[in-house]
Amino acid sequence: MKKRKTKKTKKRLKLIFKIFCLLIALGIALFASAILYIKMSPRLEIKSANAFLMYDKEEELFFQGSGSQEWVSLENISQNVIDATINTEDKHFYEHFGFDPLRILKALYINIISGKTKQGASTITQQYAKNLFLDFDKTWERKLNEMWLTLKLEVGYSKAEILEGYLNTINYGHGMYGIQNASHFYFDKDAKDLTLAEATMLVGIPKSPSNYSPLVNYDIAKKRQVNILYGLYKNKKITEEEYNQAVEEPLNIVGEKNYQDLSTIMYYQDAVMRELRELKEIPDSYLETGGIRIYTNLDQNAQKILEDSVKKNLTTEKDLQVASIMMDPKTGKIIALVGGKDYSVSQYNRAYQSKRQVGSAMKPLLYYAALENGFTSSTTFTSEETTFTFSNNKTYSPQNYGGQYGNKPISLATAISYSDNIYAVKTHMFLGEDTLVDISRRLGITSQLDAVPSLPLGTASINMIEMVQAYAAFANEGTKVEGHFISKVEDLRGNILYEKKISNNTILNKSLTFILSDLLTTTYDSTFIDYNYPTAIGIAPKMKHKLALKSGTTDTDHWSIGYNPEIVTAVWIGYDDNTFLGANDYKYSRNIWVEAMEGYLEGKENTWYKQPNNVVGVLVNPITGKPATENDEKKRIMYYVRGTEPTATDPVFDEILENTKVAS
Repeated sequence: MKKRKTKKTKKRLKLIFKIFCLLIALGIALFASAILYIKMSPRLEIKSANAFLMYDKEEELFFQGSGSQEWVSLENISQNVIDATINTEDKHFYEHFGFDPLRILKALYINIISGKTKQGASTITQQYAKNLFLDFDKTWERKLNEMWLTLKLEVGYSKAEILEGYLNTINYGHGMYGIQNASHFYFDKDAKDLTLAEATMLVGIPKSPSNYSPLVNYDIAKKRQVNILYGLYKNKKITEEEYNQAVEEPLNIVGEKNYQDLSTIMYYQDAVMRELRELKEIPDSYLETGGIRIYTNLDQNAQKILEDSVKKNLTTEKDLQVASIMMDPKTGKIIALVGGKDYSVSQYNRAYQSKRQVGSAMKPLLYYAALENGFTSSTTFTSEETTFTFSNNKTYSPQNYGGQYGNKPISLATAISYSDNIYAVKTHMFLGEDTLVDISRRLGITSQLDAVPSLPLGTASINMIEMVQAYAAFANEGTKVEGHFISKVEDLRGNILYEKKISNNTILNKSLTFILSDLLTTTYDSTFIDYNYPTAIGIAPKMKHKLALKSGTTDTDHWSIGYNPEIVTAVWIGYDDNTFLGANDYKYSRNIWVEAMEGYLEGKENTWYKQPNNVVGVLVNPITGKPATENDEKKRIMYYVRGTEPTATDPVFDEILENTKVAS
């Protein structure tokens, strides 16, 4: 029996061994076939591969991505940089064929033992392959493409050429790709002239540019530099004396003078790259055909005005964040974007990656729908504490900000001026809860919207680009446009790969958008000062142009969105962790908004919308909405579709509202 078991065991072991040998042979054959195929294929043009050249609306180059702005040969790069890079990133660079098996096994062991991804195993060739890709999605397809490109690099190029390409494309932070650009930015010198101390400071940055840049946190960057120097000393690349001298050497980082100028424009560049990835017209092969030119809608003057307004207003609020977009409402071109206060600190782009509660910025959508359903600027509901009762005795008791109620009928114009929540919910319930969802979808909002009583008060979380597109339809007199960053994409030979076609789709009534736009000027109009104040009255002295404006306020978010025929601007402020806003925090979005709008419009004609032929202006008491009499101290011209002008006997809608009761 034992002999039979022994024989069976030996047969199994032989079979396993044969299978193992067969797999190894198959692997070798596949590897050899891959190498042969690569050798027969054209070489990658690494000096232009993935060269993302971005141009602004004036076709001025403002950014060049992984294909560096100035390619320098290995002979013109300091040996200090070369030694520190290899010793830090890939000690066996000259010994492996693109992959380091021992390093991979070590990383797997450490990560399994710790239960976390503590150590990577990418070689310099693999990292260079990543630099030649458009995105860094962690998918199996992405990883396989990276492995294939790594092999193509190793087969097609010498180690010196690979190292040269790597050093010319790596990200050294603050938009600086390539060692020559980084050398000029941080130390105002050529890469060949970098000292050991300067070189090791730069070599430490690519692992995490947002953390190891000396302009972000010098102390953390210094610790990493010292670790890199110690590694060189430990591996006998430098002497103890050189180590000590480099550690003690004071560094004169001149990039500080350029630092502020680069703090937010990278957000725009990221948004461009995101849109580029979504364009089906761009073939995958462009990665291997010499790069692309991207013609964007960036208006550098508008971008600077927006950035300056952010910096001026958010100087001391360390954790308070901001996002803003400026769009041309006629075309949908996004001409400026701020995705956060400082890109070097946080690359999270709040302008397109986040969704936040929009508060009362949702109300203009509701009120346009109300105008479509027979409301006018003078339609009245009573502003008073109200509890809404529904089926199964469920109740909803919205509150006005600051507990301000007129306890009397107020016009739609007044409700917008004060951002009266009671009026908004009464309108919402009167029209039906699906109405606001329907108009939002028509305006291009795709975020989750629930048909609930609180929807007009902005309890839904919506992306900023969606909100700007919706307001752009109002600004464009009812014609919907699609927000976009890219106007055209070409390869480096000038062949057009993609060109944006502006599609205009009229979805709203021009007469009603004219009326709504005028209603949104009440938010800063002193004529409406009565038992309450217009929500934006504080910035009225800063306004030199006629502008439509609505703010949105929740415990954690504050929005200001407004427009004229030339520009739509949205500003959001809040905390990433949803910390409640302080009493003084709410002012920032309005101030940033008005300064950006007025800065952009400075020197431009004060344009407004032409009054449609079927719209008439009537002098009314702005609070009651009734035709003005000699006894009225406050009077304002409001606009109406001909035939819907107010009379002194118009009813208050409360008289016909159902399912509503006044709170005791």
